[in-house]
Amino acid sequence: MARPLRIQYPGAFYHVTSRGNEQKEIFKSRRDREKFCEYLGSASSRYGAIIHSYCLMSNHYHLLLESPEGNLSQIMRHINGAYTTYFNVKRKRAGHLFQGRYKAILVEADEYALELSRYIHLNPVRAGMVERPEQHEWSSYNAFASRRQANDWLCCDLIWEMIGGTGAMACKNYRVFVERNLGRTYESPLTNVFASSLLGSPDFVSEISTRFLNEQTDQRNLPGLKEFAERPDIERIHSVVEQRLVEDQTLARQVGMYCCREFSGMGLARIGEIYGVSDAGVSVASRRMTGRLKNDTGLREVVKAIVNDLGLLNVEI
Repeated sequence: MARPLRIQYPGAFYHVTSRGNEQKEIFKSRRDREKFCEYLGSASSRYGAIIHSYCLMSNHYHLLLESPEGNLSQIMRHINGAYTTYFNVKRKRAGHLFQGRYKAILVEADEYALELSRYIHLNPVRAGMVERPEQHEWSSYNAFASRRQANDWLCCDLIWEMIGGTGAMACKNYRVFVERNLGRTYESPLTNVFASSLLGSPDFVSEISTRFLNEQTDQRNLPGLKEFAERPDIERIHSVVEQRLVEDQTLARQVGMYCCREFSGMGLARIGEIYGVSDAGVSVASRRMTGRLKNDTGLREVVKAIVNDLGLLNVEI
C-alpha cells in the first residue's frame, strides 16, 4: 500500500489525526489526557510546533498545527512515540498503540484554518459525547471561546485574527461562529481534500504540486505523486463534457458537475464557481447523477467516453 505523501517545508500547516490500533481507546483516564497534553507542550518547546487547535476524543485525536521549521515528522515522532511509551509502561503492555502512521493533510491556512478549527471543536458534539463544545474538557474550544483553560503552548491569535475583533469580542465572535453549526448537518471541510494530502484553493494545490512533485524522491510515494500528475483540472473536464454533450446543455451541466466532483480533486466551492451554484448545489447534483448512472446504461456509456477522453485510468463508472 502506498504511504501518504509527507510534504514538509518551513511554515507548513497541517490537520493531523491519529487513531488507536484496532479502533481501541488511546485515552483511558484523566491522567492519560493530561500526559498527552504535556507532550504537545514539549513538542512546542523542543521542536517549535505551534498548536492552533486540538481535540482529544477516546480512540483518536485531532490537531491543527504549524511547523515553522518544516519538521512535522520529528514533531509527530515525539508526540506519538513519547505517548506510546508512557501508555505501554503504565499498563505493562507492548506493541503499537496507534493504527499505522498518523494522517497529516497539508492545509492552506488562509482558506481553511478557521473552518478546520470549528470542525475540530465540534467533533465531540458530532460523536454524541456532549451537547455543546464547551462541555468537552479536552479540547481547545474554551480557550478560544472564553479564554479559559489556555495552555502556554496553545496559539489562539491566528484564529482570533481570522474571526475578527479583539479580547472579549474575539471570543464572542468565535462562539457565534462555532454555534452556527450546532444542531444542523453541514459538510466537513475535509471533503475538499485533494489526493488525500492537500486542502486548499486550486492555486495552492497547483503551487504545492509544482513545487514538490519533482523534488519527491521517496519511491514509496510514487502512487500518491501519480495522482497529483494525472488529475485533470476543472476547466478541462468542463470542456470535454461540453464537447461530448453539445446538443444537451442541461445534461452537460449535470454531468460536468458530477465529473468535476469525482475526478478533479477540487473543492465544492471552486466547482460551484464554474457552474454558478453553491457548494451544496454541486453536492446535490453529484449525488443525483450517481443515482442515475446506476440505472441508465446509455448515460453510463457517455460518462465512460468522457473519462476515456480525459485519459483517466482505472476509473470505474
